[in-house]
Amino acid sequence: MHAGTFAPPVRPVGGARAVRALFLVLAVLAALVGVSLPAAGPAHAAVPDRWGFAYLDNPTPPLGYVPDTSRQWGSWPTPATNPVRVEQVGTGSYVVHFPLIAGPGGIAHVTAVGRTGSWCQVKGWGTAGTGQDVAVGCYRPGGAPVNNQFTVLYTTSSGVPSPAVGSYGYVFANPTGSVVTQYNSAGGTNTVGPGGTGIWKVWLPGLGQSAPVGNLEVTAVDASAGARCKVADWSPSASGQTAVVACFNAANAPYNTRWTLSYSEKRAVHGPALPPNNYGYLWFNGSVPPGTNYNSSGATNTLAGSVPYTVTLPNIAVPSDTAQVTAFGPGPDYCGLALPWARSAGTVSLYPLCFNGSGSPIGSRFFTAFSSAF
Repeated sequence: MHAGTFAPPVRPVGGARAVRALFLVLAVLAALVGVSLPAAGPAHAAVPDRWGFAYLDNPTPPLGYVPDTSRQWGSWPTPATNPVRVEQVGTGSYVVHFPLIAGPGGIAHVTAVGRTGSWCQVKGWGTAGTGQDVAVGCYRPGGAPVNNQFTVLYTTSSGVPSPAVGSYGYVFANPTGSVVTQYNSAGGTNTVGPGGTGIWKVWLPGLGQSAPVGNLEVTAVDASAGARCKVADWSPSASGQTAVVACFNAANAPYNTRWTLSYSEKRAVHGPALPPNNYGYLWFNGSVPPGTNYNSSGATNTLAGSVPYTVTLPNIAVPSDTAQVTAFGPGPDYCGLALPWARSAGTVSLYPLCFNGSGSPIGSRFFTAFSSAF
């Protein structure tokens, strides 16, 4: 099965909307069949090559819906007047259209927003005309599709970045451990080794440091079933970073699926550095290691509460912006955002909320990342 092939149940819609939804699904299916590792491109002056992010604030969007304009942006010309649009093609099933960034490769991440224990995953992505479409599916505890808010990003990189600030890499992997596409800002080749069912070890050579620094994000990619993925373990070293990815199905059993992982150190969650000048991240693992608490303004981020947490990032509240959350640790616990991030007097407040396998809120461990486009 190719990454991203999916056939979401189309909800009853009428007239032009039904026709539009059908053609949209067919177009995305056609684009996503045959996804393969792109040939290495020439070195670029900056990373990433193409990118976009958005926040779906309306879980039942009308035809041609433009989501929150203060929480979407991208690398195409005039994003302020050429916005992201979202189509709903079934219960809990959406296609996010990023204009004018068509092309192969890259990765996508998604994070559910809400307090009900629902989660969202990527179904697939690919070129649609001149744009890039990312298909997203959201599920309630137990695995039934549900309409839900979410944040989503797509990004793709090539070459060695200049300036060489921090480090950045990503992987899109199959259940067998074969790598569909990958990027490493140090010029290395990322690899994946499968373990037991639902377990993989990822090696990112040349990135990071021997102590924990930076941020990790992981997203399940499954076209046909509810799946959740997380970082089960992380082992930094001077020669690179080792991360263990664990995935589960809706019944909380270990599950083989596709997934994306990204690592960023002194870089925004979608890859760039300087600009944007306003981004940050934080890893909570019972404590907050200093190298995983980063704010591009030089301020110190803070953590408070637990259900939900409040992560405060001073001096970087510059819309348009985005955020992602990934759970950390063994077991089927998972995390999202309780509600959209807040901005006040230059400060951003994120509200990570974690759940056990039954969908009940709990205190747990997580990675979270925030970035402005600027």
